[in-house]
Order: sequence, then C-alpha cells, then structure tokens
Amino acid sequence: MKVIVAAVGRPRNADLAAAIEEYEQRAARYWPLDVREVREANARGVSADVVREKEAERLGQRVEGAALIVCDERGTGMTSEKFAAFLQDARERARDVAFVIGGAYGLAESLRARARTRLALAPWTLSHELARLVLAEQLYRAGTIVRGEPYHK
Repeated sequence: MKVIVAAVGRPRNADLAAAIEEYEQRAARYWPLDVREVREANARGVSADVVREKEAERLGQRVEGAALIVCDERGTGMTSEKFAAFLQDARERARDVAFVIGGAYGLAESLRARARTRLALAPWTLSHELARLVLAEQLYRAGTIVRGEPYHK
C-alpha cells in the first residue's frame, strides 16, 4: 500500500512550504508516502473550467491505478480516528490510495466523478496550500493513532 498525495503547484510561501514538508516527512514514518506535484495550468486568456480540466488531466495521469480520493469541501468529513481506520483498511487490503488536491481554481467535475471518495478536510474552502498542510498533518496523526502513540489526544 502506498499513499500518494497529488497536488497542483508547489507551495509559494516559504514558511508554509516548510510546514508541509515537516508533516509530510512525519507522515512518511507511518505510511509509504509519495508526493506528486503537477504544474499549474496557464490561466491567461482561458476560463476557470479550462484550467481545471487541464490540471485534472495532469493529476489523473499521476494517480493511475490508485483508489482516487479528492479533497473537496463538499465531500464527507471524517474524524481523525475514522480517517486512521480508513487508511489502516487500505493498508490491510494492500490498496494504493491517492489524495488529490486541486489548484487555485479547484478540481474539475470530471475528476470528482472518478473519485472513490470525496473527502472534506474542513467545512470551509481552503487554499490548495493550506489543504495540503491539513492533509499532511492528518496523515501523520492517523499514523500515530494506528500505532497507539500519544500525539493524538
């Protein structure tokens, strides 16, 4: 089982990038983590729908064969414990899972439709950089829950 995080773009804010990297490294102690960044689509002179579709195509190519989970505020929320159980189940089934985070314009409906799960990281709309940080922290937290470590209180 491998956990793939596919995201549009690289974090631009250095402090946020450092926090994301820190939690992705922590999460990698518990789950085989593979982070795959795709280039943002050029938005100059095209609609947001076109941008979303171009990015969806790039993201889709990077997660072939894995159970697709899109991070979407309209999705289903999970407690940290339920998320940990979800990941542990994927591990036991030896199933790769791919968490997809869209870019500044969000995710294309075509990618949402292909998803096995729509996961709400928060009831609010988050920037794609913040969404990536939240996901990385929850991947780390899920690992500590599964192992019974004290991080999760």
